Amino acid sequence: MKSLKTYKNYLLLIASCLVLISCGKTETKPQEEQKATTEEAAPSIASLTAEQIKTVGIQYGTIEQKQLTATLQANGALRVPNNNKANATSLYGGVIKTINVQLGDYVKKGQLIATIANPQFIQLQEEYLSTSSKIIFAEQEVVRQKELNEGNAGALKNYQSANAELKSMRTRRASLQQQIQLMGINPNNLNNSNLRSSLSVTSPISGTISNVFSKIGSYVDVSSPVAEIVDNSQLHLDLNVFEKDLPMLKVGQIIHFRITNNSGQDYNAKVYSIGAAFENDSKSIPVHATVQGNKSGLIDGMNITAIVSLNDVTTTAIPNEAIVSTDGKDYIFVVTNKQAAEEKPEDVEVKKENEAKNVNFEKIEVAKGVSNMGYTAITLVKDIPANAKIVTKGAFFVNAKLTNKGEE
Repeated sequence: MKSLKTYKNYLLLIASCLVLISCGKTETKPQEEQKATTEEAAPSIASLTAEQIKTVGIQYGTIEQKQLTATLQANGALRVPNNNKANATSLYGGVIKTINVQLGDYVKKGQLIATIANPQFIQLQEEYLSTSSKIIFAEQEVVRQKELNEGNAGALKNYQSANAELKSMRTRRASLQQQIQLMGINPNNLNNSNLRSSLSVTSPISGTISNVFSKIGSYVDVSSPVAEIVDNSQLHLDLNVFEKDLPMLKVGQIIHFRITNNSGQDYNAKVYSIGAAFENDSKSIPVHATVQGNKSGLIDGMNITAIVSLNDVTTTAIPNEAIVSTDGKDYIFVVTNKQAAEEKPEDVEVKKENEAKNVNFEKIEVAKGVSNMGYTAITLVKDIPANAKIVTKGAFFVNAKLTNKGEE
């Protein structure tokens, strides 16, 4: 009887322990869940002092209504048509005596580029003067033979021979005259006292010296250009547009472009021709556009990145720098009077005097739209007050401050 009673007491003790353990687990579970939820809640309010704001250069603005353009991006290069390029050459071979230009110099049509020397130049001038003198004697001989023939004192054959000789000399003089003119010498001013041993090489067009091929003492001829001149005023774009994008383009369309290695300056161009065949094996079609307006700083051969305007849309937009991306989402920071969630009211009162100039920023999620010329269209996921101040420059630093705060 006594052992049965002991056995019942033992069972009762075990049951009581199980109940206590179960109650203990039930009570701690909500606390653990609550703790985990608190840890997962990311901070959304960042507070910066006036000194921090000044140091990182934070600037404010508002959400604007901007007319942004749906765009198509394409790559290409600046080109100058061949009829706006020229080589300064000499029609006669010779040795470079002087070079009067340097790379980058602007020259006008007819301006002196270089001088070349060759003894044959003197021989041509000498022959021209000699032939001119012989023509005078030949003309006199023709007149004398004509008179003799008319008076039956001379043979007709002599008159005809003298006349043929005169015509031959005149032809030779005309040929030499043209050659001397091509040398840049005026035959009418040529005489025994001003024979020239050097010739001038001049620029055939106005433009900029893009290359100098020769040096003093080198031999040049018609196949060896002295310098290259490029007229950059006729620059145009050669774009490569893929087949799927071709229907979006048309002649007369405006293109905005920037130099690939220098995105600080924007330029405009106007489409004047769209290719009708693929460019090599790239499955792209060449599109040509004339550069409009300012061309300073643009050089033949520069690589460019172009934005082709398709259609205009008026939408809410902010500067690109105002948007920060974290964890696959996009955010902006709005100036707010809200306090950080972890601060208690009594803590705020204690710090109120010391932090009177602090500014609080709330992290607001947005959805990005089209971007164009430094602005991006946005859609707010959460409403904010009208004309709310947002961070337009320095949003990255505000987000860094918020992230550091969360980690602490």
